[in-house]
Amino acid sequence: MKSAFFQGKVRSRSRSIGAALLLAVSGMAMVGCSGGGGNGGLEIGASVPPAPPAQAAQLIYKNGTVLTLDENNSVAQAVAISDGRILAVGASSAIEKHIGSATRVVDLAGRTLIPGIYDAHSHLVFAGTNLLFEADLNSPPIGPVQDLSQLLSVLEEQRAKLGPDAWITGFGYDDTLLAEKRHPTRADLDRVSATQPILITHVSGHLAVANSVALALAGIDAATSDPSGGVIRKDASGEPDGVLEETAVQMVGGLKPPLTAAQVQAATQAISALYASRGVTTASDGASGADGIKALEAAAQAGDLAIRVVALPTSMSGLDTVDLKSRKVKIGGIKTFADGSIQGYTGYLGQPYHTPFHGDASYRGFPRADREALAQQVLGHHKAGRQLLVHGNGDAAIDDILHAFRRAQEEAPRSNARHTVIHSQTVREDQLDEMKRLNVIPSYFILHTYYWGDRHRDVFLGPARAERISPARSTADRGMVYTIHADTPVVPMDPMRLIWAAVNRVSTSGAVIGPAQRVSAIDALRATTINAAYQNFEEKERGSIEVGKWADLVLLSANPVAVDPSAIKDIRVLETVLEGKTVYRSAD
Repeated sequence: MKSAFFQGKVRSRSRSIGAALLLAVSGMAMVGCSGGGGNGGLEIGASVPPAPPAQAAQLIYKNGTVLTLDENNSVAQAVAISDGRILAVGASSAIEKHIGSATRVVDLAGRTLIPGIYDAHSHLVFAGTNLLFEADLNSPPIGPVQDLSQLLSVLEEQRAKLGPDAWITGFGYDDTLLAEKRHPTRADLDRVSATQPILITHVSGHLAVANSVALALAGIDAATSDPSGGVIRKDASGEPDGVLEETAVQMVGGLKPPLTAAQVQAATQAISALYASRGVTTASDGASGADGIKALEAAAQAGDLAIRVVALPTSMSGLDTVDLKSRKVKIGGIKTFADGSIQGYTGYLGQPYHTPFHGDASYRGFPRADREALAQQVLGHHKAGRQLLVHGNGDAAIDDILHAFRRAQEEAPRSNARHTVIHSQTVREDQLDEMKRLNVIPSYFILHTYYWGDRHRDVFLGPARAERISPARSTADRGMVYTIHADTPVVPMDPMRLIWAAVNRVSTSGAVIGPAQRVSAIDALRATTINAAYQNFEEKERGSIEVGKWADLVLLSANPVAVDPSAIKDIRVLETVLEGKTVYRSAD
């Protein structure tokens, strides 16, 4: 579903194209006309000149099911491509006129072609460095780690691989999936090494655990106060137990030796190829910095970036030194944070957590930023004409975000700001009404229904709130634009599973989490293509298969809107095309 504003924009563009075609037809009709005829038309008996030959395409896909995802969700059979853009869309017989002597014609044999997947929110560079340089501490269904003993064994293997002087790091542990049902502690990590610093990151990315060496390097001890927007957890004796929440993570993480430019480039090359293999043609790099954006651009210029990337910096600092010359890297809106992670107990809720945190029945999490400070930050960027994409999981955090957006619009009205609430995990119905009034876009990490749905129901939120996490149906019913995302590396980049989750809302145990919030396959597909392009102000260039847009396409093994909904996650990507060029092809 699209907002009235979005519909107006799309229809206006359609009318413009129609007007252009009318002018072209009118101009052709005038050719060969007599200037002196009293009726201003063709002379009696004059022959109509032949129409000019159709432009030859460089590439044509025909005889398929083409889900265009245009305004009307039109279905075509064929697509013609020239100079990286879509030249024509329609029936195979109509597109054949664009076949020239050098045209490559691909017979789809009934297979399905969709627009390239547009990643609404992930962390491409972070996912790449995790892939190459971090120990994988994930538990099933993502990784193999099931208890602390296995976790420590993985870290010991990492230590042996890196040598005695390196930092030992890992990503993806989940305390709720470990047999012990707790976070590792500094004492646990000290068993791996008492001489090398160790820092491992929670699957949410919002908490970490440091060993004694790493804590000492950061100067963290019993007397150290919590930083603003963070917590240094301490044991019964008042000593840090190693677990760091939110901004406290950076107290240790900021001390890690930075990766070299060559390492970051290698990571970018590997992860962009992986994204391409999943059908992603445009990725997001949430929480970018100037150095990360420069690394992306270097990778693009070296031919190591398989897909396009929209970088979302956390501030304007250093961006004046960024020189983007490739078409593969773009700077989008500003990314900032209002709270943390519900599964890490740092999400900021309006009502207490279902299972009390450390026995505190009133605990609701906490904000990462003071409400007024957030409002001032948003206002500054809003007045400068920038888009804001604010991370908000808990409904109390979303209250703060909407307060900031409302204040900004009151002081400096902008009709097309497209401010976005990233994750919007526990957004309430009244907050959706306010989002619609403010033209705010909710972007849902809807894979929570699969990976954490059971624990949201039983541990974090309780049954009633869990039923409503990522309320896509409520959003669609209001006619609002929304997007869905994977937040990789928190969970793997898997767009077909992402779409499946929005349609089915089935957890890892097989339970349905909120059947009333299910959406149709076509709506979920739009949320990962045209809506995501709209979120980043790129709907005129990408996100659907329409004449004039860049030819970003994905060939699938099955039609996601025609198969049994439960089978959507099993659909394979056969080919990924970026601007008319194949960037991935399955070996099958």
